[in-house]
Parts: sequence; C-alpha cells; structure tokens
Amino acid sequence: MLSISRLIAEELSVKESQVVSAISLLDEGATVPFIARYRKEVTNGLDDTQLRKLEDRLNYLRELEERKKTILKSIDEQGKLTEELRKSINEAITKNRIEDLYLPYKPRRRTKAQIAREAGLEPLAEILLEKRDVEPEEEAKRYLSKENNIADVKSALDGARQIIMEWFAEDADLLQKLRELLWSDGEIESKVIEGKENDGEKFSDYFDYSEAINKIPSHRALALFRGRNESVLQMNLKIKGEDEVEIHPCEKLIARHYDISEHSGKSGRWLLDTVRWAWKIKIYTHLDIELKMKLKELAEEEAIKVFASNLKDLLLAAPAGSKAVIGLDPGLRTGVKVAVVDSTGKYLDHATIYPHPPRNSWEESIVTIVSLARKYNAKLISIGNGTASRETDKLAREIIQRYPELGLSSVVVSEAGASVYSASEFASNEFPDLDVSIRGAVSIARRLQDPLAELVKIEPKAIGVGQYQHDVSQTRLLQMLKAVVEDCVNAVGVDVNMASIPLLTQVSGLSSSMAENIVNYRNSNGAFSKREDLLNVSRLGSKAYEQAAGFLRIVNGDNPLDGSAVHPESYPVVEKIISKNSCEIKSIIGNAKFIKQLNVSDYVDDKFGIPTVTDIFRELEKPGRDPRPEFKTAEFKEGIESIKDLKQEMILEGIVTNVTNFGAFVDIGVHQDGLVHISALSNSYVKDPRDIVKTGDIVKVKVIDVDAGRKRIALTMRLDDDLKKQIVEMKRSDKPRKRIIKETESVNSAMADAMARALKR
Repeated sequence: MLSISRLIAEELSVKESQVVSAISLLDEGATVPFIARYRKEVTNGLDDTQLRKLEDRLNYLRELEERKKTILKSIDEQGKLTEELRKSINEAITKNRIEDLYLPYKPRRRTKAQIAREAGLEPLAEILLEKRDVEPEEEAKRYLSKENNIADVKSALDGARQIIMEWFAEDADLLQKLRELLWSDGEIESKVIEGKENDGEKFSDYFDYSEAINKIPSHRALALFRGRNESVLQMNLKIKGEDEVEIHPCEKLIARHYDISEHSGKSGRWLLDTVRWAWKIKIYTHLDIELKMKLKELAEEEAIKVFASNLKDLLLAAPAGSKAVIGLDPGLRTGVKVAVVDSTGKYLDHATIYPHPPRNSWEESIVTIVSLARKYNAKLISIGNGTASRETDKLAREIIQRYPELGLSSVVVSEAGASVYSASEFASNEFPDLDVSIRGAVSIARRLQDPLAELVKIEPKAIGVGQYQHDVSQTRLLQMLKAVVEDCVNAVGVDVNMASIPLLTQVSGLSSSMAENIVNYRNSNGAFSKREDLLNVSRLGSKAYEQAAGFLRIVNGDNPLDGSAVHPESYPVVEKIISKNSCEIKSIIGNAKFIKQLNVSDYVDDKFGIPTVTDIFRELEKPGRDPRPEFKTAEFKEGIESIKDLKQEMILEGIVTNVTNFGAFVDIGVHQDGLVHISALSNSYVKDPRDIVKTGDIVKVKVIDVDAGRKRIALTMRLDDDLKKQIVEMKRSDKPRKRIIKETESVNSAMADAMARALKR
C-alpha cells in the first residue's frame, strides 16, 4: 500500500521528502503563500501551484482514508472481512473503487435477491453460475418449496437470476472494466424533449447531438447539463454503434468476465439472458449516473480553473498607482454618479451630472468635472463600462482636449461587482452617509488605482469572469477562488498602514478579526512604524506574525527592510551583509551594482540556505517590487460607440475581459464584448487560449461579422488574414464543415453565420 505522501509525490513528480515536509508545515498551520515564499529550503522549492495541488490531494486522500476505516469497521462487524478484502480496500486510491468493494456488504433495503436467498435459492444460483453442464429447469425442480413460496420452476429460476444479477452488479473488478469501457467508447447523445423546441431555442445546437463522452469540452458539457436541468434536453449515455449490433458491448464484457457464452454447457443461454437483464436493470443505470456525474465534475473543474485563471489575471492587472482619481458611474436618465478619491484611495467628494438624454446638460457636466479636477488635483478619470460608458468616455475626452493644462487621462474600467460592493456591509460601514450609487463610483475610481486592493472587497464570483459559474459546485468554486485571491494578495504584498480590512484578511496567517484589530490599532495609535508593532495588536500572536510579517509592508518606517519582502526572521542575513561590507542598510537597498557583487555562498549557514539568501539579494536589489505589469490603457476608436457602428474588416483596439476554453471575449467599446474564437487567436495552432491572451490584455482585433439583432460580434486577432482565408483553412482542417459551424455556433452565432456564408461562396 502506497502512503499518502508517496502517492502525492508520484502524482506531482517530486520527491516524497518534499511532500512530507510540506504536509508537516500545513499541519502546523502554515499557509501555502508562506511555505512557497519563506520555506523553500524545507520543501526543496515547491511553488504555490504545486502546494495548492498537494493540499487538494491531501484533503481528498485523508477523506479516503477515513472512509476506508468506516468501511473496514462495517464489514468486520458483519464478520465478513477477509485479509484479501482488507488488502484490496487498503490499496484502493479512489472513492469509486472502495465504494465498489463495499457494495456487497453495504446495508440496504430488502432486495429481490435477498428475498431469494431467504427462500434458500443461493445454492441454485451458485450451481447455475459455476456448473455449466446442468439443465437450469431440471436443477430448479430441487428447490421447489411451499414453505418458501417457491411453487414452480419459473419462480425458482427467477430468484436465482436475481441473486446472480446482484453478484454481477456488485463485482468491483467487473464494474471497473465496464466503467473504463463506457468512458473510452461511450458517447453522450442529446435530444430535445417534444414540445420544448421554442422555449429551449438557446439549446438548439444540442437538439440532435452526440459526442464521445471523454472528448466533450467543458463549456459544451455544462450547456448540456443546463439544458437537461431546464427540462429541454434528454441526455443518454451510449456506446457508439450499440444499436447496430445484436449484443451490447457491455453485455459481451460481462459474459467474458464470467466466461459465459452460448456454448457454456446447458446453462449458457440462460446465463446470457441473465447477463442481459443484469446490464439493463442493475448495472447500466448505476454507471450511467456515475459517468455523467464524472463528466459534470470534470467540466466543472475545468470551468472553475478558467474562472480562477481569469480572476488571477484581473487581480494582478496593472495598477495606475498613487494618483487622485475621479470615478464616473455612467447612467442616462438617472445621471452619471461622480466620486473623487485622493492618491491613497480616501473618499473626498461626490456629485451627480446629467450630460446625456433626457437632460443633455453637457456643458454643466463639463464644468462640474473640471472644477473637481482642479480642486483635488485629479489626474485620472475612471469610467465604468456599463450603460452610457462610451457616451461618458466621449465627455471625458472632450474635457481632456479642452483643458490640456489639467493633465487628465481617462480610462474605461470593468464595473463588474461594483454594485455588489456598494450594497455590502463593508461599504455601508465605510460610507454610512453616502448613497449606494456614489459608493459604486468610489469603487470604480479605486479599482483603477489598485484593482487588487479594491476587488478583494467583492465576492470573487460576483466579478463575472467565469463561464457557467452558477452551474458548478459553489463550494469548490469558492474554495478555488479564495486560494487565487490569497495567492495574488500575498504575491503583491500589502501596505499595512493603508490596507482595508478585506485586503488584510487575505494576508497569510490573518483572520478577519485580526485584520479588524490591525485597523482599529492603526486608527487608535497612528501608523505602524515597524513590523514588530504588529505584535501589540490584540489576538495577533507569534504564529500569526510569523505567517504574515513578510507580506505586510511598512513604507518609510523605522527599518527600511520593513518595506520589503524580506521576512523579519531573515534580517540577520542582511545584518551580516552590512557587517561584512562595513556599510549601512540605506546604502545597499536598491543598489543593484553592489548586490550583484555579493556571493550568495558567503551568507549561507545552517539556518539560511541558498534559496532564502538568493531571494534576499533579489529583494534588496529591487525592494518591494510589484509583480504586476506596467499600467497601460486601450484607445477605443473615435466614433465607434455602439454595435451599429461596426463594419466588417474594421481594426480596433480593445481589452480582453474574459478567456474561455473556446476563445477570448474583448471589450471594443460598444457595450457588447466580441468573441475571438480560439481558431482566430493566432496564425499557429492554439491549444489553450490562455497561452495567447489573458484577462486585462490590450489587443488589436479585426471585425469578422456583426449580428446587431442578437448582439453578436465575431472578431479575429489574425489581422493580416481576410475572412475567406481563415474559413478556407478551417474547411481544410480535420473537422467536418458541419462540426466547425455547429461548434462555433454554440459560442457565437455571428461567427458561425459568417463561416457558413463564406463556405457557401
């Protein structure tokens, strides 16, 4: 039996000693960010991705071990636990396997097989299965019994069949073979439920559809399950070609497993009938549910990974930095809500302007914005990308052109989740006297300054960068997204004197109550001047300090190292550098030339190894370095404000808002994101769209086709190719024409229509 640590090590392709060390640290309460950043010597360099997988598998395998104990105890109490069975259960590495092994011993309601056993028919079942030379009808006569209500041969044989069928259905090795056959050769077939054609039109791609179960992409699988849940589609699991053969492939497998055939003596034909009934009545339903569930779980996991990847890209988007910002939450009839924040994100002022219909107070609105910009020396205008965003962006651009002396720039940002934040308890506590709509404008301003610091205040799934997010396991989704937020926050680091409670809560080792206590201490005692002061915060003990200190920054504090990612426990290494080179700390921080002359091995000892010293050198060279990219903005094309303004072959600049397995959605400033299908991302083959683009990227795209009625925009990043060339290449690909159009249709009907028209030409 492989130990948990050995099994995980094999799965991650690392040494078992690395896994053992990581498990020990996790069990001691260390967080993944802390282990990945400050315990590299202990784990021999396991990174945060490996550690997340390790933690996930560790939880699964520990649950598995607990289930094994429960099952072994149950079987043992029944007096049926053999050494061979114990060994099989202990060696199982999946929950399916141990549940298969447990099936014959699982407490259940009284079955037909159990009734047959009570009637004394189990010996008949054993003889018919093992001794193929007996005549079933003749043998059954020996088991007739008025006392047991076995009045005729048919009743006796029916009872024996029920027992054998149950044996088949509870044979763990047979179930695994059937499971593997169905997964490798099975396909999902979907049909529209009669009368649902109109109501379920959005699922029309799946009204008459089939695809190999192990090949169905995540987005199609989740669409199928949504269609079924909305009572539009019927889903069936079949083996391709099963309707064209006399004996089902799974029935053949069962027969082979028990060496049953027409030539298996006198009982052969009867046993083959038993096999057929066992498959149809006992086994198929169980495996059908199980494998559909497997398909759904795999699809959910992939969808959650896509969501997590997009969220990470969004959280780590480039911050505009410490500049006063005017936030605009656009609207038409209700006006544009305006909020001003200073360079630290502190709320300063607000207003409401009405530049758009029905009031059309354009000039008055310009006066208001210019007045606020001058009063608070604002340099950026942040505009939410909702209703009236392009019209509001036009207002901002006119202000920039008219008043160049203000040095203003405008940026359209995603306002996803702003309304969730503005109505949250945290926002109510932060701005009790502000209207909900003004709070939203504050959030829009702040997310331009620092997307990470602002977006952590919003429930991750409300940010809207996932596919089918409401169709997946909400527990698993929350778990994955929480890990992403935690990793992002700790990768960037947090200014302890400016951070909000939600941001501090994501720091390694800190709970929400600790975060609240830090802010309360800061409010009562003023800014922290050194990291050690954190130990004075209520309920923040030495363990939490160890986990959190390296990720908390104190800018311009007493000790310059407190503003870096160097952990306080590693300060002795820096002190050794200072002593050895007779210099001061201030003279070496940021001095790349000096740091490059140092020899790592001169500062390695029993406590601090090469990885830690190397990280310290890197941090001293660029203290408090931010892993996020440089801030850039997209330039939306003048005059292109709605989907009706788009024309084929237009080349535009846009921002990637969402990346899925089938392509990327791009905001080109017309209130409706366009889709760049995976086939249109690059001239070369693309396996994963995230290899080409990520959320927040600024890209140039060309319009392929527009369907204004259905609000569908098809785009391409293959700027040098015309539509015909791309379609011809697709036509020559391995996929048949019907599949190209059908698959794309499920993603973007406009692109599918364009392809269809081009192919006809």
